[in-house]
Amino acid sequence: MQKQLTLAVTTIGDLLLENTITSNKECVDLRIPEYQRPYKWTAKNANQLLDDIIQAMNDKKEVYRVGTLILHRDNGIYNIVDGQQRTITFALLLNVLGEDDIDFLDNKLFNNQYNIHNIKNNFRTYKRRLSVADANGALKEFVKNKCELIVVITDNLSEAFQFFDSQNARGKALYPHDLLKAYHLREMRNITVEETEKMVKIWEDTDQKKLSRLFSEYLYRIKEWAISNRPDQLNEKNIDIFKGITAKDNQPYAQYYKGAFAYADGLNHSSQPFVTGSKMVKPFQINAPVIAGKPFFEYAKHYFDLLTDIQDNDKYRGYFINGNEIVKTLDTFYNRRIGDRITRMLFDSAVLLYVDRFCPIIPLREDLDIFDKFTSFAFIWAYSMRAQYQNVSWLVAQNYVDGKSDVKNSLNIYKTIVEMDSPNRLISKLSDCLMPLITVNIKDGKDSINDCDKEEDGVFVNYLHYFVTLNFLED
Repeated sequence: MQKQLTLAVTTIGDLLLENTITSNKECVDLRIPEYQRPYKWTAKNANQLLDDIIQAMNDKKEVYRVGTLILHRDNGIYNIVDGQQRTITFALLLNVLGEDDIDFLDNKLFNNQYNIHNIKNNFRTYKRRLSVADANGALKEFVKNKCELIVVITDNLSEAFQFFDSQNARGKALYPHDLLKAYHLREMRNITVEETEKMVKIWEDTDQKKLSRLFSEYLYRIKEWAISNRPDQLNEKNIDIFKGITAKDNQPYAQYYKGAFAYADGLNHSSQPFVTGSKMVKPFQINAPVIAGKPFFEYAKHYFDLLTDIQDNDKYRGYFINGNEIVKTLDTFYNRRIGDRITRMLFDSAVLLYVDRFCPIIPLREDLDIFDKFTSFAFIWAYSMRAQYQNVSWLVAQNYVDGKSDVKNSLNIYKTIVEMDSPNRLISKLSDCLMPLITVNIKDGKDSINDCDKEEDGVFVNYLHYFVTLNFLED
């Protein structure tokens, strides 16, 4: 009598070329059952898998575990319950690398748009990349003999699905910043255990919810907006934007950014700023590539602290937003509605990008004076959207940033910031672009517009008061 549950390990070569599980020599006839979802891996997924395999091969890994395969054994047929996407992709990869006798590729798939497009496209993608890249067969041998799957085989379909559910819903899901942490830890070569432990402790001691928001709601969106892209939700499919430049990257652009980081880092850790009285140099820029490994953790800490400073309006803490009356009004009265939170995020993101681009680590008085001017313009820009809509949704905000909105002051302030080479030019540009609102077009706060002059504990209750005092509201 067969066991109901079998745990095993197999190489990709044995599984797909020999139709055998390596560790127990069990013969398997792999099938894709009708209940399986379509093949949805795109060229990006296929390329990422190939890049990871090549990296593992270059690192001379003896074994490279590539995931779990869950099989339901039914009268000699082994139906794939979980692992279809990866198994099909490995079959395509081996086929491109010269293995023609792969029974698994004879499986019939449903004739839907995903299967038709993605299988052909991923095959072509591998063809283009590998036509001359594996002349000595080293990659093929590594895929066949070093890439391994953990295999779970069960005779009970219900048990197979239960195991699948437990694999995919165990504990809380990994957030994008968790995945980035794991990736950059793997890139921390030539770093002592003590340094690694220090970086991890700083990371783990940071408020994880706020850290997640830093990446998903601020840094990711700013990076995309600055190049006129419309940011979606940060997830495991698009976190490549934060993987950055590795130690092995030697293209001219990579050398440039690594050189810039090395210079700033070396200078800041030397005695030169102290001896000469010169300023420290920022080693990061939001719209520049991340340097992988240890610098990533320093990058995360730098921007976490900077955003915390910007969002803290205490007069006696931090360098930037200190006792600002506009922000005091926003903090007190305009942080409850969804539209208010979206608008505040646009405002804080613009301020963060400005500080990142134009303010030294320790700003001088003249730096802060012009920063205050920018803060007023950033408020006018963001809250012009809030004022002209009764309800602000994420789509409204996206269109407003894109400059596709039909209301006043709709423009991509993030792109404008990164295009300017001095804060004075930026202020001049915004002075020219931002226009006064007309009272008749006000939708938010219109009922209390006559109360603009009323104060509560020294704070003006209606944010439109500042449109009046800054000369951005007309009858």
